[in-house]
Amino acid sequence: MDIRNLELFLHLSQSLHFGRTADAMAVSPSTLSRAIQRLEQELGCELLDRDNRSVTLTPAGQQLQQFAQGWLSDWQSMREQLRHSESPLQGRLRLFCSVTASYFLLPDILARFRTRYPQLELRLETGDPALAIDKVLHDESDLAIGARPDALPAKLDFIKLQTVPLVFIAPRIPCRANDLLQQASADWSQIPVILPEQGVARKRTNQWFRNKGISPHIYAEVAGNEAIVGMVALGCGIALVPTAVIEHSPMADKIRRLEVTPDFKPFEVGVCLLKKRLEDPLIQAFRQIALQLANP
Repeated sequence: MDIRNLELFLHLSQSLHFGRTADAMAVSPSTLSRAIQRLEQELGCELLDRDNRSVTLTPAGQQLQQFAQGWLSDWQSMREQLRHSESPLQGRLRLFCSVTASYFLLPDILARFRTRYPQLELRLETGDPALAIDKVLHDESDLAIGARPDALPAKLDFIKLQTVPLVFIAPRIPCRANDLLQQASADWSQIPVILPEQGVARKRTNQWFRNKGISPHIYAEVAGNEAIVGMVALGCGIALVPTAVIEHSPMADKIRRLEVTPDFKPFEVGVCLLKKRLEDPLIQAFRQIALQLANP
C-alpha cells in the first residue's frame, strides 16, 4: 500500500470533498481519483459512495480511515525520530494563521525557528482566523495561530502568546452608520453591522447584542478581519475586531473606535496543535520556541 495514496485517502475521508482535498494536498483531481481507485483495487472493496452532489464513506472506508489515522501518525513519528537520531532535524511543518498574525506574531517565532532549525521547511497558509481550530482538528495544518475558543476541544494543546482586546469600530467618513450614531439616542437596531462569518468574535458580538436586547441590522457577513476593517473604512457599517488588526491595517486612519459598555472579553491568541502530536520532533521544535516567547 502506497503511503501517499493513504495520506490522500485520509484527507479526503475527513473533507469528503475531492476539490478541497486536491487543493490542500497539491494534486490534480484526476490524480486524487486514481489514488482512491488504486486503494479500492488493492483492498477489493469500495471506500466511498459518490454521486454528483456528495461523497460519503462506506463501512470499509470508515475502517480504513481509523487504520490510516493511527498508522500514518506512527509512521511519521518513527520517521522523524530516525532522522533526528542521525542528522539535524529536518522535514516540513504546515502552519495556518491570519494575515495579521503573520505580521505581528509570526516574525518572532520564525526568526528563532529558522536560526535553530535551518533544514526544517515551513509551509505557511493564511486565511480567516476563525478556521484555525478546524484546520488543526481536520489535519489540514500541523499547527495554527488563532484565538482560543471559550471551550477548547479536549484534543488540542494551546500556548497563549498574547492577549488582544476587542473593540467596536466605525468609519470616519460621512455615512448612514455615523448619522445614526450621532443621534442623541442612537437606535442600535438600525445601525448596519458587519459580522465575521464564524469564530470567537462572531459569538462575542452576538452575545453582546442579545444581552442588550437588540436585534442587529446585519449589513454583511465577511470572512477575515482585514476585509471587515476595509468595509468599515468604506462606510458600510460598524464591526467588532481585534485591536491588533487595526494596528496593522493600512486602513487604520480611516476608522475610529467606539466606546461601548460592557467591554468585550479580550482574545487569547496563541499556537494550537493536536495533543497526540506532542511527541513529534518537528512539533516539539516549534512548540518549544512558542513556549519561550510565551514565557520570556
